[in-house]
Amino acid sequence: MKRNYILIILAILSVQPILAQFTLDGQFRPRAEYRNGFQTLIPEGVDAGFAINTRARLNAGFSTESFKVYLSLQDLIVWGENPQIIPVDSNNSFSVFEAWAELQLGSGWSTKLGRQVLSYDDQRFFGGLDWAQQGRNHDLAMLKYKKDKFMMDIGLAFNQDLDENGGPLFGFQNQGTAYPANNPFQYKAMQHLYLKQQWEGFSGSFLAVNYSHQNFDDTGAADGVNSLLTLGTHLNYKKNSFGAAANVFIQNGTFFNGGTDVKGAYLLGLDLSYKASSKIGLGLGLEIISGDDLDTTDQTEAFLPTFGTNHKFNGFMDYFYVGNHVNTIGLFDIHASANFKLGEKSSLLAKVLNFKGQQDLPSGENALGTEIDLVYTQGFKGYALKLGYSQLFAADGMYELKGVTEDAAKGSQNWAWAMLILKPKFLNTAKPD
Repeated sequence: MKRNYILIILAILSVQPILAQFTLDGQFRPRAEYRNGFQTLIPEGVDAGFAINTRARLNAGFSTESFKVYLSLQDLIVWGENPQIIPVDSNNSFSVFEAWAELQLGSGWSTKLGRQVLSYDDQRFFGGLDWAQQGRNHDLAMLKYKKDKFMMDIGLAFNQDLDENGGPLFGFQNQGTAYPANNPFQYKAMQHLYLKQQWEGFSGSFLAVNYSHQNFDDTGAADGVNSLLTLGTHLNYKKNSFGAAANVFIQNGTFFNGGTDVKGAYLLGLDLSYKASSKIGLGLGLEIISGDDLDTTDQTEAFLPTFGTNHKFNGFMDYFYVGNHVNTIGLFDIHASANFKLGEKSSLLAKVLNFKGQQDLPSGENALGTEIDLVYTQGFKGYALKLGYSQLFAADGMYELKGVTEDAAKGSQNWAWAMLILKPKFLNTAKPD
C-alpha cells in the first residue's frame, strides 16, 4: 500500500505543470512524554510512564485556476513498536490523512470533496486536533461560498457502517445498541452549516451541526438512527491592545449511545486578552459546560464538544473531554494566562486554571482542582523546539470523580513533554511575485 502511494506522488512529480502550481512539503514531529498523572490520577506505587512517538507527513498539492487537489500521507511511529529486521508496521498506523479536490464554480462558489480537516474559529466544536499525532479529519462533500468578508460552508457526510447484509461493518458489540455505541466520533451521517461575517475589528459566525449514529438491536441488525443537533456562535472583537472572544452553544437530541435524550445542554465561554507590551500578553477567561444532574438515566443535560480540538481547552493535562468526562458533571473553568516573548524566536506561556463541576457529585462536592501549564517555545532556522510542563493540584471532587481516594493517589500529579517540529518544503513551482 505504501509503495502505491509513493508511485502516485512520483507520477505527479513527472508531470510538467503548465499555468499551475505544485507543492510538495512534509512534517517530521517527534515527541517525548513523561506521564505521571496525565488524563487521570496516577495511583500511589505506580511508576510514571515514558514514551516517544513521531508523526511523519508528506503533503502534495496541485492547483490551477479551475481546481485544487491535495493529498496528505502520514505515519505514526511509536519508538520500538516494530520488531527488529521484520519489515512490518505493527500498529497499522500508515494512513491517508487528507485527500480532497476543490472545484471552482465561479462567482465565489466552489465545492470541496473528499477527506479533509474541518476547523472553524477557535476550534471549540470543529478542529483539526493537531496536538494529537493522528489529527482529525472527515470524509464529506462541501459547498463553499466566499465573497469579500463573508463566507459560507455547507457540508454533507455519509459514512458506510453497514455491510451488504445490513449488519455492522466494523463488528457487533452486544450492548443493545451496538457499534458504535461507545464512539461518539464514528457517526453515520452529518450535515453542517457555517456562516461567518467579518467587519473592521469584529467578526461573528454561526454553526449548525446535526450528526447521527446507527442503532442496532440485540441481534446485530440495523435499528434506526439517533441524531444530535448543535447550534452555536463565536464572536471575536479586537481593538488596539484589547481582545475579547465568546462562544455560545446549545445541544438537543439523542446521545450517541442511542438510549439517552439530550435536553438543554450548553457551553458558554468568554476570553479576554490584553497586550501589556510588545513582550507581554495577558489573558483571562471562563468556560461553563453543562453537566448531567444525575436525576435520571434516560436523559442528560451534559454538553459534548464532539469534534473540537479539546486539548486546547480546560488544561493541557487533558482531564476533561479528551476521551473522558463524557456525560458527567460538566465543568466550570476559570483561567488566567501570560505569554512572554523572551527573544526574537523564543516565548514562554504560563497558564493557571481552576476547575469545578457545573453539577455536584453525589457527595455534594464539586471542586476538582487547580492546574498550572507551562510551555516554552524556541525557534531555530527551519525548525522549532517546544518544551512543556504541567502540574495538577487535585481537590476532593477529583478523587471522587476518578474513583480513587486521596491516600491511594500519588501526592504529585504532573506531566512533561518535549517536541521537535520540522516542516521541510521540498518543491514549490509557484512563480515569484
